[in-house]
Amino acid sequence: MTRRTRALVAAGCCVAAIVAIVVLAAVLSENVVYFRTVAEAVRTRSDQGYARFRLAGEVVSGSLVETATGVRFELTDGKATAEVLHRGDPPELFEEGAPVVCEGRWGKGGTFESDRILIHHGNEYRPPDVDAEKAARSK
Repeated sequence: MTRRTRALVAAGCCVAAIVAIVVLAAVLSENVVYFRTVAEAVRTRSDQGYARFRLAGEVVSGSLVETATGVRFELTDGKATAEVLHRGDPPELFEEGAPVVCEGRWGKGGTFESDRILIHHGNEYRPPDVDAEKAARSK
């Protein structure tokens, strides 16, 4: 091979690598879901538009209402509160006062529209009390 051919092949490989990196970065950036507390999300609501993100907080006691398509509730971090409309069935551990992370986007009316709820639970597993269960069944 001549020097010129080697230089052209090397330049072609560099250009291909740069194109691959740019395409990969574009694909990966679409899959990034940002995490925000309620106060951060409420403060930057107008800047976020319809971008998808995760909203973390605690379900406000007395705000949980079942709807035809899911549940409506308020979420707070102690500094701000946001109304959440969740479409779909919530997880089994979902309840008032529970710390949760909702994934979705701001709707047109200022309500956070969620389609996924993640429940924070403790890391300690406690097996059921077998003796108490046996006693309950024998009665």
